[in-house]
Amino acid sequence: MALLPLFILILMAPSSSNAQWPPSPGYWPGSRFRSMSFYQGYRNLWGYSHQRVDQNALTIWLDSTSGSGFKSVKPFRSGYFGASIKLQPGYTAGVITAFYLSNSEAHPGYHDEVDIEFLGTTFGKPYTLQTNVYIRGSGDGRIIGREMKFHLWFDPTKTFHYYAILWSPKEIM
Repeated sequence: MALLPLFILILMAPSSSNAQWPPSPGYWPGSRFRSMSFYQGYRNLWGYSHQRVDQNALTIWLDSTSGSGFKSVKPFRSGYFGASIKLQPGYTAGVITAFYLSNSEAHPGYHDEVDIEFLGTTFGKPYTLQTNVYIRGSGDGRIIGREMKFHLWFDPTKTFHYYAILWSPKEIM
């Protein structure tokens, strides 16, 4: 089943002048895959007024009126999907910044999903990164999948960090 990469990065601080662009491809296998410009591979899903593309880097933000989201223009059966993300500092309880793959438009109520989510936090508490892999995500209690939570040992609000999903026909990393 093909998954349609749907990236909802609700809260991302604007890039600073000392942020490296393009982002480091990270560890293997990042350097083995070519990247594409934002408009080559993605389109706005909602919150267009809360998106800005500068030097081929997309910045999106959340305020009291809206957030922002985007999705791929075509479905993929596998691939390497990555994002350089810098989270908002301060009180962010109730806000989830997510980077995920889903085929929910093709299979509503019975979709597959692979997530990297950053759960909002309160002052003085570390951010939590949660990963999810679900198949047949119908919400009826018969979901097959796994969630894992990691309390980050670094501050994801200080600089950009690279996060990626490698999805092959045999495994998800």
